[in-house]
Amino acid sequence: MTKREELFRSLVSQYQEMVINTCYRFVFNRQDAEDIAQDVFVEVFRSLDRFREESKLSTWIYRIAVTKSLDHLRRLKRKKRFTSLKRLIGAEDPTLNLPTPNRDNPEETMMESERTTALQDALNSLPDNQKTAFLLSKHDGHSNQEIADIMETSVSAVESLVHRAKKNLQEKLQAFYARN
Repeated sequence: MTKREELFRSLVSQYQEMVINTCYRFVFNRQDAEDIAQDVFVEVFRSLDRFREESKLSTWIYRIAVTKSLDHLRRLKRKKRFTSLKRLIGAEDPTLNLPTPNRDNPEETMMESERTTALQDALNSLPDNQKTAFLLSKHDGHSNQEIADIMETSVSAVESLVHRAKKNLQEKLQAFYARN
């Protein structure tokens, strides 16, 4: 095994859970998060010799994970628009009619599912930069300086993004809970 391959194995071992968790907070699907994480590490391996150490290695890997996650969400939105178009012209997606798994308390399961969907929809409706700053701050616990490094922006911009994200989420979730 070459020295480069050993370094790469070490990086995967050290950062794999962090990358998967970061991706999951964007896509809300464990399998997709694991697939994106693989893409992240492929990119890391390909780009390792271009890493200039202007930031911490973990920051650089986070940046790649966030970018790959956002790219995945953009592809899903394009696919969803295409599926909607197919339905309009009469080509129905057969997966839409599959039954949901049965749980012990269907009412509780449905309410939890609705709350989760409302949160996912609210997060997904945020502009990418607000969503990124918010998730890195509130879910990953990064400092504003670390987020600024990851997003390649200023600390004051991060503070503003997190503030606007909180305000937008609050409005969207209040509207959801007012209806229920």
